[in-house]
Amino acid sequence: MIAIAVDDEPLMLGALTKAIKASEDITAVADFTSCEDALDYIKSTPADIAFLDINMRGMGGLSLAEKIIGVCPDCKIVFCTGYEEYAIPAFKLHAAGYLLKPVSAKDVQIEIDNIKGIRQKEKPLTVKCFGNFEVYAKGEKLTFKRSKTKELFAFLIDRNGAGVTVAEIGVALWENDEDQKNHNYIHQLFRDLRQSLEAVGVEDIFERNNYLYSVNPEKIDCDYYSYLKTGKPEFIGEYMFQYSWAEGTCGLLWERKSK
Repeated sequence: MIAIAVDDEPLMLGALTKAIKASEDITAVADFTSCEDALDYIKSTPADIAFLDINMRGMGGLSLAEKIIGVCPDCKIVFCTGYEEYAIPAFKLHAAGYLLKPVSAKDVQIEIDNIKGIRQKEKPLTVKCFGNFEVYAKGEKLTFKRSKTKELFAFLIDRNGAGVTVAEIGVALWENDEDQKNHNYIHQLFRDLRQSLEAVGVEDIFERNNYLYSVNPEKIDCDYYSYLKTGKPEFIGEYMFQYSWAEGTCGLLWERKSK
């Protein structure tokens, strides 16, 4: 994502820019102390997100936001200010977010994640990990040929993008990685899983790198992944309840919740 930051106070601008650059989602950020300079820039270089101070000399953040939306309608606006009373006029402009100064990297990332969520509502695959594990494709529950195919997918989701080997999968699903029959069966499960994903057009979330298998978390709308990034939705104690191997992750989630 390409971002701009605008604040007429250089120290505040520096802190804001540093917080934005800390996000791995941001590929480039341009910062300005002048609203006019920022507007000139965005006319030639469309941005995905604009972090704007509200109370600035000259044009001001609210007017700048209106002009940015006029020339770059897809740009999401996040207002940054030390004054809570600006919240209502900010949201009348349909701002994507509102941050109170001083702004931290965590605050910025939460807003970026929210914006990603807005743009990714069209994600065709939704995964529910809190409670029982369920998968939905375009609003309909995804069916799997075998219960173990579904459990295999759950294990890949649990690993959150980390690659796993067939042996590791065998340990998790059968508590035994010595049985070659299980290894052969796992390969069959992978074929079943790929067919299920292909049937709803989301086979690209599944990845293989040599002997490692994984899913791409960025292509999945998942409550577990969202919680790790933003703390929402709230974890209430149950995680992939039907799978015993998920107890380790559930324990880690309890530790996080208790901090």
